[in-house]
This record gives sequence, structure tokens and C-alpha cells, in this order.
Amino acid sequence: MPLNIAVQMDEIEHIDPIGDSSFAIMLEAQRRKFRVSYYNPSSLSLKNNILSANIAQIKLFDKKKGEHFQLDDFERKELSEFDVIHLRQDPPFNMNYITTTHLLDKISANTLIVNPPSSVRNSPEKILVTDFPELMPPTLITRDREEIYYFRKQYGDIIIKPLYGNGGAGVFLLSAGDQNLTALIELFEQNFAEPFMVQKYLPQVRSGDKRIILVGGRAVAALNRIPAPSEVRSNMHVGGKPVLSKLTKREMEICDIISPTLKERGMIFVGIDVIGDYLTEINVTSPTGIREIKRFGGPDIAKLIWDEIELTLQRGRNNHG
Repeated sequence: MPLNIAVQMDEIEHIDPIGDSSFAIMLEAQRRKFRVSYYNPSSLSLKNNILSANIAQIKLFDKKKGEHFQLDDFERKELSEFDVIHLRQDPPFNMNYITTTHLLDKISANTLIVNPPSSVRNSPEKILVTDFPELMPPTLITRDREEIYYFRKQYGDIIIKPLYGNGGAGVFLLSAGDQNLTALIELFEQNFAEPFMVQKYLPQVRSGDKRIILVGGRAVAALNRIPAPSEVRSNMHVGGKPVLSKLTKREMEICDIISPTLKERGMIFVGIDVIGDYLTEINVTSPTGIREIKRFGGPDIAKLIWDEIELTLQRGRNNHG
């Protein structure tokens, strides 16, 4: 029987279909003849413990922005009517984001949510990675200035970034002799209520920051993102050059180590970031990169995601039957 699915994401009209992973996931669902609907998290409502949203059935077209979708009329519907919901709005991982995970928890017993809202809430990308300190570069999470000063004294060149940022926003490289550290800390203190993440700078980033996609805990493809000559950030929207890449022995080792945790938490679609021999982030909120991987000759990961979802649903039916 065709699945009835909904995607909770940012405004569909604003995405770039050429590189948007949510769009790829919806396209594959449509190819499988599933009923595909869309809603924005701003329309979520909980009334008498019933969770609903303004939802519209959507038709996707693999065309340029502005020609990539067609919406039916929006109607308020109960989310429990859907077989699968994709939690796909972009961070920042703030209280608004966290609240949506609490609301989605209300239906997660009977509706498969990818990735599970409670697991997403308890696994911020820059916090979950600290469960694997043996895989990480030297890292400090704090608001304490003296701790940051001492960390730079220990390690020289450092990276400082917001704990709940995304897309490379607010990522700074400070050399051992840079006199702007205090001013930068002041700026962070004014703009972020949370601690900051400070890491030893890894020169290997000049050779790329590799995004590895895991589906159901299994590594399926990797995209190396090489920063522009004038950039420390490798994110594609700031000029990082994407190149399809094979996984090294060390990268497979990293994936094997983290895989049991991802499976235990029900994480179907995850993207990790690796620089050199080090794991730097585990992205579970709204991983990206799957359209680029397919475009450069890699696997169609949207298909793999839906294969895993259908297998998960079948396991659930068997367990209840």
C-alpha cells in the first residue's frame, strides 16, 4: 500500500532544488507513488493533546527554482494520519527547534519520524560527537574566557564556533598570535547564550572536510569539500568545492565505531564530518549533500533512505503482528 508521508521543512519556495536533500527525498517518495505532503513547522498546533499542522499535498518537478513544485490547498490535518514524517527544517538548533521535537514526540509511538525527535533533541551535532572523544581533535566547550585562553596557549591555532550554529556560520580561525581573541569572545558572549566550541585547528582541512553519509548506521558515500583558497570553511555555500571521494580505512573505522550509537537512537539518515583522521561533527537534524553525491556519480541516497524506511516499517509490523 502506498505510504502517506509528510515533510516538515523550511518554506518550499525558498529552497534550491539543485542541491536540496529534502527535495531529493520527496522526489523519490513521489517516484514510489507515495502520497507526499508538506508543511512548515510554524503551523504546528497541539490542542487537546492532538498534534496538527496546515498541510498541503505537493507535486515535485526536477526543474530549476520557481518551477520545482506545485501545492494543493493547505488544510489543517492531524499528523497522526501519516505513516512517515521527515523532520527536515534547518537549524539553528534553538528552543524553537527543540519545541518542535517535543510536539512530534506526541505521535512518535505510531508514526515513524525520521530522524526520531527525542533522539534529535538529545543529539545536537556538536554535543553528540563528544561521546567519541578518542575520534575528535582536542576540543573545549565553555564560556569561560580563562579556559579559552589556556586552550589556545596549549594548542596554538584554534577554531572557535557557535555550539548550535549551522552551515559554517560564525566559524573563526584564530592563529596563536592573533590579538582579536578577546574581542571575538565578547562578540560571542553578546550573541550566544550557550557555551562556545573551541577546537585545535587541523591544517588537513586544506585538503578537504569530508561529509560521509550513513543510512541505517551504514556508510554509503562521501563527498570531500575543499575550501576556497581564502576560506577556512569548506561549506559549499561559501565556496567549498565538492568532490566525490572514497572512504579511507580510518574513515570506515570511525563509521564502525559510531554506528551502534546511531542504530540505538533510531537514526536513519546521518551526515558526519571528518577532517584528516578526526571526526568533527555528527549531523542528525537536517543532513545535506545527497544530491551532490548523485550528481558526481555516487549512489542515489534518497533511494537508500526510503529502502531503509520501508524496512524499518516492515520490522515494526512484524514486531506487532
